[in-house]
Amino acid sequence: MSPRAVYRHVTHTIHHAPEGGITYEAFCAAANCGAESGPRSEQEAAQDWALRHTGRTGHDLFRCVFTDHAKVTRAE
Repeated sequence: MSPRAVYRHVTHTIHHAPEGGITYEAFCAAANCGAESGPRSEQEAAQDWALRHTGRTGHDLFRCVFTDHAKVTRAE
């Protein structure tokens, strides 16, 4: 006798998890630069870093990353 698998499809939902917080980061997109703000808990802190970096280097293009945390729960 061979083993049998039973699959049960369950609906889940995904939503923002406030306890995880949100992190903000800015990365300089100038060629061969590689500078980055590092993760910050406030968006303004990452933006301030980018403004200071522009003032020091003249680099004016940045990639901004916002990291959110989500929680998956079974829909009942």
